[in-house]
Amino acid sequence: MPGDLRPGGKTHDSGKTTDGMANTATASAKGAPSINTIVMAGGLILALSFGARSMFGGIVEPISNDLFGGAIEIISLSIAIQNLVWGLAQPVFGMVADRYGDRRALAIGLCCYLAGLGVCIVGTTPLAQHLGAGLLVGMGISGTAFGVVLAVIGRAAPEEKRALYLGIASALGSVGQVVMPLMASWLTAWLDWRMTLAVITVMLAPMALCIPRLRADAGPSAGGGMGRAGGDDTPPLRQTVTQAFRHPSFLFLTAGFFVCGFHLAFITAHLPNYVQNFCIGTGMSPGELRAFGLRALSVVGFANIIGTLLATHLGTLFPKPYVLAAIYALRTLVILVFISQPLTPLSIMVFAFAMGVLWLSTVPLTSALVLTMFGPRPMGTLFGFVFLGHQLGGFIGVWLAGAWFDIYANYDVVWHASVALGAVSALLHSLVKERGAGPALHHA
Repeated sequence: MPGDLRPGGKTHDSGKTTDGMANTATASAKGAPSINTIVMAGGLILALSFGARSMFGGIVEPISNDLFGGAIEIISLSIAIQNLVWGLAQPVFGMVADRYGDRRALAIGLCCYLAGLGVCIVGTTPLAQHLGAGLLVGMGISGTAFGVVLAVIGRAAPEEKRALYLGIASALGSVGQVVMPLMASWLTAWLDWRMTLAVITVMLAPMALCIPRLRADAGPSAGGGMGRAGGDDTPPLRQTVTQAFRHPSFLFLTAGFFVCGFHLAFITAHLPNYVQNFCIGTGMSPGELRAFGLRALSVVGFANIIGTLLATHLGTLFPKPYVLAAIYALRTLVILVFISQPLTPLSIMVFAFAMGVLWLSTVPLTSALVLTMFGPRPMGTLFGFVFLGHQLGGFIGVWLAGAWFDIYANYDVVWHASVALGAVSALLHSLVKERGAGPALHHA
């Protein structure tokens, strides 16, 4: 298996070259997965992980009616906890991956995901839903999502093609957000929410076949984990994290990513309910409107494939911070136009496509900036902290929307907050500097 990737063909105690292209060739010669295999396996894991998560918006109302007398705040809090735990656990899974191996982190994540869905299916109390749909599913997503998967790809890819491979994997991950919300819209029309969740749980099984294919380092520690390995000059993990949080661009990136989480989590969890309650000019029943909202989320996933690949390409032509600033500025405009118009099936689908183009296109650019600043070795840990900011935003967005809707029967304040935060994030990303954090940290 290839060792830690650094330019210049350095070696560490595994005796393998660390030049990007030579490393990939060595991996293939030794029977380890090629970069194409790693990207495909990682993309499928992302597709299943994000696809399963995206269908929760379609069962908020059925769970709430069945268990909690129609109040959506309880299950909204469960999904908010899911987003928060996803963020809090991301640095932990990143550290596990960096120190003990990516596949261990992924396997633990998959087990948590399956256990969480199981508890959600059988649970009948708020505590059970908070534990299952919240804590355990949040840990499951954390262990099978961007933080771990993109770190593997970032280490395995040649330096000059990292952004391309990160973008391809992110785009592949969007396929799950196309397919699984569509499936959920069909399943909820024929089955109750418990059987729908059971089918989705079974669909996660292929992850177990993909995890062994994600090998991009030299073992659990590569000569000492994240400390000083084999006499190289890489600083210890604690020092790297401390210096990262003193780096202004890293802080701007983390704060700006908070807004991405607010937008995505709020829309994913509440768009079906928003459509069900406020869409006009149709003869559809409430259940049909909720299914229409799920189909809109599927359109978001489809458009995200286009947007992610486009943003990745633009990131090779223009400074990545400016591309990110433009994405958030356009999100602000799209949301403002959407809430200014009557809610109709046409406006919903136009919004879904436009927002989808701007959806996860932020992730490969953000992860590429972390790589540029600090190099590939601490990628799992540092991207985990950036992603924690994303999920703090997600927690606030989901919970605030549910609590506000139960009290005021609308989402007005959350939509307007989304507009204001988008403008702030655009400004913050325009201040990010696309360069290494310094010779003590940068080992790309």
